[in-house]
Amino acid sequence: MGQTVDILNLSNCELDAWLQARGHPSYRRKQVLSWVFQQLVTDFNEMTNLPQNLREELQGSFHVEGSRVLAVSESSDGSTAKLLIALQDGQKIETVRMLYKFGYSVCVSSQVGCKVGCPFCASGAGGFVRNLSAGEMLAQVLCANRSLAGSGRVSSLVVMGMGEPLDNFDNLVRFLDLAHDRERLGLSYRHMTVSTAGLVPRILDLAALRLPITLAISLHAATDSLRDRLVPLNRAYPLAALIEAADAYVSTTGRRITFEYALIQDVNDSLECARQLARLVRGMKCHVNLIPLNPVEGVSMSRSVRRDEFAAVLAEERIEVTVRRELGLDIDAACGQLRRRLAEP
Repeated sequence: MGQTVDILNLSNCELDAWLQARGHPSYRRKQVLSWVFQQLVTDFNEMTNLPQNLREELQGSFHVEGSRVLAVSESSDGSTAKLLIALQDGQKIETVRMLYKFGYSVCVSSQVGCKVGCPFCASGAGGFVRNLSAGEMLAQVLCANRSLAGSGRVSSLVVMGMGEPLDNFDNLVRFLDLAHDRERLGLSYRHMTVSTAGLVPRILDLAALRLPITLAISLHAATDSLRDRLVPLNRAYPLAALIEAADAYVSTTGRRITFEYALIQDVNDSLECARQLARLVRGMKCHVNLIPLNPVEGVSMSRSVRRDEFAAVLAEERIEVTVRRELGLDIDAACGQLRRRLAEP
């Protein structure tokens, strides 16, 4: 038997065409997708309202998921769980499930590793391996839903896990479309956030799609000289080009931009840095999300103790600012850390 295809990658049209070619009515698509996305089964033989011959044909052509959960680390307060997931080719990624007042959210990885190479981030420490398919991204949400064991479902997602999402643009957009589909996860675009380190051409491509998703830009510095060090992608797309693209995104989609800013002790956390940041984003439809830096083994940078003072400067400059709620610090919740710690099977 040849290698099977991940059914999570298929669009409605593709699945309809497969069914039609084998003489099955189109309503079978909804039944199959209900088993996969609502009842969370991974075995076609469990789809008991399908005829036996269709189950056998599905089994011979597809697999429901090529992903399996290797380890789960749950925070002491139960708010956060990190899932280490093995893909079909043996590569490993991480997904984080988080509980907020509004419900469960999941942080989705888009690549195995990362090309950007930010010095304070664990995701790209082992280099870039490959892009994830749309199905592999969907599988992360399904794994998160199964981990809840019937106690709830994910109602929002952030593509802020391992990798640079806009560097995997086509698969990312396909994933967002499939996650939005009412026969699959049925998530509102307004409950989706995509993060980028500043891949300017792809920000413009995403804006052109006019999807009402939130764009989060990992800024971390307000001058090119500092951002060149902290976010190496800035050398290709400096701040002037990035801010222009962010403005275009806002004007095209009407959505507010989030600027993520990880505060690093004695690197980017001075009050002058705060004033520079205020000048950079003043007048934009945006807010700044200050992030306490997660400790990463082997990285000498440490979290700032000037968080409140930094936030106060931005507030005085009438920049909307929040401090990200800390989740899962006791389980190495920053992306890439569990994968590094459990690098060997």
